[in-house]
Amino acid sequence: MHLDFMNLTQAYEKARAQAVQEGVEQGQRQVVENLLKFKFGTVDEELVRVVDSLLQLTPEEFTPLCLQLSREELLVRFNSQG
Repeated sequence: MHLDFMNLTQAYEKARAQAVQEGVEQGQRQVVENLLKFKFGTVDEELVRVVDSLLQLTPEEFTPLCLQLSREELLVRFNSQG
């Protein structure tokens, strides 16, 4: 019985950690999309593909890129990595 409780606790902790990580990732996606929307007015299909590449970077790396690079620079830099 004690072993079942430990397994259940471990499963819960693992699921909770995964949910937290997914929440962080979703929050970062929202930040990147909002930065791009603010800068370019909209996030079209081409920019949506760039978002996935930007999310491979840390917030300290992707934030200045979103703010400094032009739309064309973002597309060239990150679509070539696909």
